Parts: sequence; structure tokens; C-alpha cells
Amino acid sequence: MERLDKFLQERDPDFSRSRPEGLVKAGFVKVNGAPAAKAGLKVSEKDTIEVEIPPPVPAIPEPEAIPLAVVYEDADMLVVNKAPGMVVHPAPGHFTGTLVNALLHHCPALSGIGGVARPGIVHRLDQDTSGLIVVAKSEKAMAGLVRAFAGHAGIEKTYLAICHGRPRLDAGRIVNLIGRHPVDRKRMAIVERNGKEAITDWRVLATTDACGSPISRMVCRIETGRTHQIRVHMASLGCPVIGDATYGKSALDKRLSPVPPRQMLHAWKLALRHPVTGVPLAFEAPVPDDMRPYWAD
Repeated sequence: MERLDKFLQERDPDFSRSRPEGLVKAGFVKVNGAPAAKAGLKVSEKDTIEVEIPPPVPAIPEPEAIPLAVVYEDADMLVVNKAPGMVVHPAPGHFTGTLVNALLHHCPALSGIGGVARPGIVHRLDQDTSGLIVVAKSEKAMAGLVRAFAGHAGIEKTYLAICHGRPRLDAGRIVNLIGRHPVDRKRMAIVERNGKEAITDWRVLATTDACGSPISRMVCRIETGRTHQIRVHMASLGCPVIGDATYGKSALDKRLSPVPPRQMLHAWKLALRHPVTGVPLAFEAPVPDDMRPYWAD
């Protein structure tokens, strides 16, 4: 028996030490027909191991004529209302059709701002999360936004979430550490150590009945921006986001009409100081159409 990552590295000397782990996390490695849970999985010569090598990500993303919902734009920055289903930047499995490809077509001068692979990107949203995302258009704005987001200085991010169930309280604050799940490396989890502090303030707006079970409309304001933060925190309350394939309740999702096409999470409001002028700015993105069947009174 030996570790899966070591097994793969020994059989392909071109693999870096981190390459097998990356392939496992991305779901490109199967053991006996099932996706490998972790790179440290013990395997033997009796196991059937399948590896799919994804095509390389283009070093420089290409401009693509993809419609953008621009909420605000000036010489230094722009704010976009990202559509659900759109990946923020090219990655394995998503080389085209990303927000970066659309931004390069909308603003050709963006190329190279903060790096050629993710030009202008200072924060991100999950593929299936809709809503507001800010983009730097100048190096000065890039530096200012990176500092602000890294230090959570003057940045207010507020989300709308539609969740299964109803929390015990009407509002609350969650403070803990979030890190990689100890077994399933594609998931995040609340951990006791080796995680990053995650802070979410939440409030229930209303609770209604949907096909025999309650669903709650909630507002979540995050002081930090950890991967899957709101999704993990709402699941920890026993109220996972509707349509969340990773942390949710698929059996309850299937009872809803319509069945949610994605996780019902929307980056609703964004407030910050302009990275160059220092002027306070505030933006709001309306509830998207695919959330309205669950949001209406």
C-alpha cells in the first residue's frame, strides 16, 4: 500500500510534487471508478486508477464578446453584476467564457493589470453565485483594492441567501476557522486548527412554507472572504443554501418547484472606498430572476 499522490508521481516523472494533489482536488483522478477523496488515499496494485490530464490553461486569456452587466465604471475600476454560471477566471475545465475573457473584450487595456492570467481580479465569486464583483482597471487601483480586501478595510459585502429550514434565532454572528475538509479536499469545513478566521453576520428576513418544509430568506454580511464561507456557515446552522450541491440537502431541493438550478446565493450589496480617490461608493444588484420564485412573498 502507498499514497495515491506518491503512486502517480513515481509513474510520471514529469509531475511536480503538487501536481497529483491538484488533479485529485479537481476530480481528475478515479480509484475503482469513484473520484479519489484525497491525494493521501492508500492504494495497492489491486486498485484500478484512472487519471484524466486536462488540457493546459492558456497562459494569456483571450478577449471574448460576452455581454456584461456593468454597474459602475470609471478610469480606475469597474463593478460588474456577475451572472450565475459564469466562472471568474480561466481554470482547468473552464478556459473560455469566463468573466476575465469578457472583461478583456470590454476593456482591452485591462490586460496585464495585476498579472496576465487574472487581470484586474482582486476577489472572486463561486461559479454559481451571482452578484457584484469589483475589478481594477489601473495598477494604482489594483494595489489599493488588494490592500483593502486583504485587510478587510472599509469593505462591506452583503449577500442574499435562500436556505432550507429556519434558524433557532432571528439573527446571529458566526466566528470560527474555515479550512479544507480533512477527508474530502474539494469541500471546506469548520476546523479547530490550520484554518482561517471566518466571520459572518446573518439575519432572517422571512420564512415561508415550500412544498411542506420551511425555507428562509436571509441576509448575510461577511467580514472575511473565505472560500465557500456563507455556504459552510449556513450549513452549520442546519440551514444550508437551497440548491447547494456540496453542502446542501438534495432531497429537499428536488421537492421544490421549480427545482433550483444552482445555489441560491447572491452578492447583493458592496460598499467600499474608491481605491484612488477615497470617495465612498455603494452598489446594489437586484435579486436575479432564478431566485425570484423562492424570494417572492
